Amino acid sequence: MTDPFPLNSVDSVSAPATAALPVVPHDVNELTIIPKALYVGVGGDIVMRGKADGGDQTWKSVPIGAILPFRARYIRATGTTATNILAIF
Repeated sequence: MTDPFPLNSVDSVSAPATAALPVVPHDVNELTIIPKALYVGVGGDIVMRGKADGGDQTWKSVPIGAILPFRARYIRATGTTATNILAIF
């Protein structure tokens, strides 16, 4: 797992994003990069685990076009109904 925002970085979590990658939910694999936020293209539920979380949480009824300021490590396939999710970093 890579975190492109170490404490000594010029870029920071609160700085504007410079790139985005599509997220393919998976039940086992971590995201390759911990994002600053997530963009949700098609609304629904998202089962995910944050960078510092010890367990998964289900975010219910996330609306279309939502930008979630959440640093996710995992986005699970099982239980996730939202689609067209982008990792913003």
